[in-house]
Amino acid sequence: MTTTVPAPDAPPAPAAPTGPAPTSLAPTGRGLWYRGRWYLFTAAMLLLAGAVLAGLNQEQRYPPLDPRSYDPSGTRAVIALLQREGIKADITADLTTGAAGGDTVVVPEPDLLSPDRLHALAAARHGRLVLIAPGPAALSALVPGVRPSDEAGGVPYASIRSTPADCSLPAAVRAGSAHLGGLLYTAGTRGEGCYPRGHGYPLISVPNNRGGDVVVLGSGAFLTNELLAKDGNAALALALLGSQPALTWQLPDYTAPIAAEQRKQLTDYIPEGWRWAGYQLGVAALLAAAWRARRLGPVVGENLPVVVRAAETTEGRARLYRRAKARGRAADALRRAAAHRLAPALGVPLSAGAPDPTALCAAVADRLPERPAGGVAALLYGPPPTDDAALLRLADDLDALERQVRKP
Repeated sequence: MTTTVPAPDAPPAPAAPTGPAPTSLAPTGRGLWYRGRWYLFTAAMLLLAGAVLAGLNQEQRYPPLDPRSYDPSGTRAVIALLQREGIKADITADLTTGAAGGDTVVVPEPDLLSPDRLHALAAARHGRLVLIAPGPAALSALVPGVRPSDEAGGVPYASIRSTPADCSLPAAVRAGSAHLGGLLYTAGTRGEGCYPRGHGYPLISVPNNRGGDVVVLGSGAFLTNELLAKDGNAALALALLGSQPALTWQLPDYTAPIAAEQRKQLTDYIPEGWRWAGYQLGVAALLAAAWRARRLGPVVGENLPVVVRAAETTEGRARLYRRAKARGRAADALRRAAAHRLAPALGVPLSAGAPDPTALCAAVADRLPERPAGGVAALLYGPPPTDDAALLRLADDLDALERQVRKP
């Protein structure tokens, strides 16, 4: 009888080493949500508050000096005052349909009118034409003798404040001090200026050839609801706007295109003195650069004032890994460094900057028979540790393996 003796079990083949699972430091969607959820919540609340406020503020808004407006910058109060005195007030956007021959016509911002409308307004017969803050184009068409004050060397603008009349115009004499300012003008040969500010006037009256006059105002602030009751503002408003039995107030058309010659560039808003100051600063900067450039010499190498130990760099990187919870990345660095140190000691060549995993595990197993190749592969190329304690054990095991290989 023949007995078949089973062959002893062959040692298991070492498992193919697998590289460590990479640990990505790129922010994940969940991390971004946890970090930015409060910012998103704040932005959503601000948008909601803005929508609520926009919904609550749906009442009609008027521009400044609008006779329909009860706001502080509106002129509804002066219209009511004129109507109480028996003056008929008409508010219109088209002067051709609302103005009669003996009316007082008020034109805020006449520079918004087209050249054709300016000439038509100049040819019409009015008892009094009141222009509020006209520019050079409107002055040339309606009151040729009056020019902006800065063209005669004066200041172009003055602040709004209480100012004495200091003229013989009956309306200004009866009113006394009033809140005048804004754009300043020169009176010319036929006009009379009141409320002087420097070398210009914020109120000028010029008689025309049709028995009426043209009043140029640098600002209509004294007509507003906010300032009408102060000083002699109300008396001046009644005298200027109530001299005729009817009043026509033109509403500016802010949607009308501005003529090309009236459009201002950015440099038009820069005072002349600032331009010269900018040129001087530029020259000073060039001189300072030339002065400092002469002091530049050759590059001089200097020793570092402090020597940083390598251990501090290692500890700093370890703290960064710990803060980011990058255990896989830290384990990969430890294993890669251990493999690079073990390969020369075991005579394993490097390929593409790293030793072959199979060859390295086999060489370690040949040097240390008590360590099978599978265990070495799990130590050098296993999965990343799951917690800090496992990472510490891995570091100790790698250190022990290196000591055993160098001193078997």
